[in-house]
Amino acid sequence: MFKRKKSFSLEEIDNGHYKVTYRGVPCVKCPFDYVLYQMIIEEVKPDLIIEIGTNKGGSALYLADLLEVRGKGQIHTIDITDESFEIVKSHPRINLFHNGWKDYDLNLAAGFSKILVIEDSSHSYRNTFDAINKFAPLVSKNSYLIVEDGIINDLGRAKEFGGGPEKAIREFLNNNSQFLICDKWINFFGKNATFNTMGYLKRIK
Repeated sequence: MFKRKKSFSLEEIDNGHYKVTYRGVPCVKCPFDYVLYQMIIEEVKPDLIIEIGTNKGGSALYLADLLEVRGKGQIHTIDITDESFEIVKSHPRINLFHNGWKDYDLNLAAGFSKILVIEDSSHSYRNTFDAINKFAPLVSKNSYLIVEDGIINDLGRAKEFGGGPEKAIREFLNNNSQFLICDKWINFFGKNATFNTMGYLKRIK
């Protein structure tokens, strides 16, 4: 008789999320966070999303399609390489930047009223800390600075990333009272049932 497996491991979910695609484009995200993102976009109604870390472009494409449904908004997606698929490059709501987040001109965000920022680059502590400090001032009040993949701590890989995103978030919040961790999203599917542990930061002032 076939017996249903009653549990699964975080490692199995991690392995699976590397295989996720959106419209045929690799989009390495936890499915829980896919769902949260579409609700966050409906809540904030951003006219600009800045994504740090393009990779193949699946995430940018997903976000751009969500904006397309609403009929408003642009994506600025930033990386140090140009590996995105043609469907990403040709999307009218996506602007690609290939010189890394350090060279991104913050003046490009001028004129946008509701800005959401997603940090999804190397996940190393130093890089994450520096990136979120640069882009945090652009985030609109009641919008979000989303820092991805704090889950590396639970996977036992924090040392590999110099402490990783969670360490960067703690230090950022210690020096920045304009943001707080939004438990609504962190715990939406259960306590810390997200790959972005500690990473949904809402701007409150």
